[in-house]
Amino acid sequence: MATPTRVLHVAAEVFPVVKTGGLADVVAALPVAQAQQGADTRLLLPGYPAVLESLDGARGIIDIGACFGALRVRLLLGRLSGSRLPAYVIEAPYLYRREGSPYQGPDGEEWPDNLQRFALLGWVAAHLAAGDADPAWVPDIVHAHDWHAAMACPYVAEHPPTPAATVFTVHNLAYQGLFPMHDWALLGLASRLLAPSGLEYHGQLSFMKAGLKFADRITTVSPTYAREIATPEFGCGLDGVIRGRGAQVLGILNGIDDAVWNPATDDAIAERYDAERWQGKLACRRALQQELGLDQDDGALILTVVSRLTAQKGLDLVLGALPDLLAQGVQLAVQGTGDPALEAAFAIAQRSHPGRVQVCIGYDEARAHRLIAGADAIAVPSRFEPCGLTQMYGLRYGTLPVVRRVGGLADTVTDVRQPGGTGFVFDEATPAALAACVARAVATKRDPAAWHAAMARAMAQPLSWGGPAREYLALYEEVRAGRGGRAGG
Repeated sequence: MATPTRVLHVAAEVFPVVKTGGLADVVAALPVAQAQQGADTRLLLPGYPAVLESLDGARGIIDIGACFGALRVRLLLGRLSGSRLPAYVIEAPYLYRREGSPYQGPDGEEWPDNLQRFALLGWVAAHLAAGDADPAWVPDIVHAHDWHAAMACPYVAEHPPTPAATVFTVHNLAYQGLFPMHDWALLGLASRLLAPSGLEYHGQLSFMKAGLKFADRITTVSPTYAREIATPEFGCGLDGVIRGRGAQVLGILNGIDDAVWNPATDDAIAERYDAERWQGKLACRRALQQELGLDQDDGALILTVVSRLTAQKGLDLVLGALPDLLAQGVQLAVQGTGDPALEAAFAIAQRSHPGRVQVCIGYDEARAHRLIAGADAIAVPSRFEPCGLTQMYGLRYGTLPVVRRVGGLADTVTDVRQPGGTGFVFDEATPAALAACVARAVATKRDPAAWHAAMARAMAQPLSWGGPAREYLALYEEVRAGRGGRAGG
């Protein structure tokens, strides 16, 4: 019998312990799906207070000592509560014992020592890969997620005896982990990497570039986004680096955890339902209107937004389109947090349109389930979108997505005007284009047979992590078999 592939997933967050976005959902679900398919998967996480509290049966693997500005660093191994996945956790109180966001302080500014905090994450990953952190378990693959884990790639590449291959996944190229050049010495890497061919990026150090240059293989979270980031429009200044990797960049569409996101079993919603039992969806709709103080209007299209409130997500387009949406009889329910100006603008919209607009600033997981189950449609009008998960949650719940044709949105939603259509798609990043798209949704909802047919198609979409997990495992075998030297090393 073949030995299972040993995979170390390295990330800065994992649902439900630490979550700022979709990255946490991926890190929680993909390793579990791979383990179900026979892989030997483990996580490596920073020792934030919430992570340490969720680690069951923790035992010390190695006392590392003083490094990266911390006096005391230890590597622990336990299992995460809930998923029971084996997880290594870096206990470094000086670097990680902080409440709130894993990346910013209470003032909203980035922690000034983020370079050390996340360089340590990559450095420990490289030592696990080399076999000197835990000789009892040495990974075949180090799978680093986004810029926070990217330094694992150059640390592995700079130690040629390390047998493990590296895969780097770009979850969002816009967040790059940029640091002052004068902090180079803190990384402990050879000075020859301090160049445009290495980590230097317009006079700064770029962790994202480190992953792009030194990983054996690069993936993104949707095929369309993989093509987009090789262009100046979407490449965030790194499109040349990405084009330079050529066929070594691959897009694998994210899945969703269909045990967590399943209207037939969801404890958070007013009444469970599935594609054969629509009445539960209607009960969720009426319960949502009551909860949010929206008018009890069965004819209105309830449009929800569950998102970070940022321009990237196109939330300014929603505000710009709002007069047209209200004229169409739409009720708008929003949950999110982000740009203070957008938060304030949505709060004004709520005060100006009681019973028609309700805004919940902040994030509540159970309420997100109720919003998606109770709404008729979910808007994701992003200017760019690496993958997007909320439109997939909408599909799963028969809540038809209204999306812009970019990134993973283009890969997951087909316009109802096309055969097999599951939602409503527009192209231009303008309020008028969004409003026109929503108008098509309103018109379609007036035809119950057409609406229910689209709902049934949406709910029938294969969205689980099973397919993506198989694609990643096949990629791991390919990169292990074919690597004859690392790019950039």
